[in-house]
Amino acid sequence: MDYTKFRKYLADKFRVTKAFIFIGYVKDNEKLYRRLKTAGYELVFKPTVKDCNGKIKGNIDAELVLHTAAIEFNNYDKAIIVSGDGDFHCLLEFLEQKDKLESLIIPNQRRMSSLLKKFELYIMFIIREKGKLAATEHKKKELKR
Repeated sequence: MDYTKFRKYLADKFRVTKAFIFIGYVKDNEKLYRRLKTAGYELVFKPTVKDCNGKIKGNIDAELVLHTAAIEFNNYDKAIIVSGDGDFHCLLEFLEQKDKLESLIIPNQRRMSSLLKKFELYIMFIIREKGKLAATEHKKKELKR
């Protein structure tokens, strides 16, 4: 996915004025972070750790919930959550009760948690917009650098 196209898509389709990306911080990814900021995202970093296999992990669940339900809560009319992770069930429930849930965008329909089926009125699958949001071959190579 081309994150610049996705940011424009969020602005055009949902009138999103502020878009956050919650991400584990890895020093070697500074170029990526600059590109995301240039594309119009606000980055919220989580410290990372290595698991027993040496894979870098930066679990951002708590940060996303804290920012959405507390820190930024009074700064937006409606939230658009981009995730298929069932860990956000409680956040979605809270936002729905507060009439603050606009949409739940699921990036990968096959990996969507069954816990999210309850929010089917809000769900949109990004696959439907794949053509508009796909990264070009040039962009894919640029992101790998």
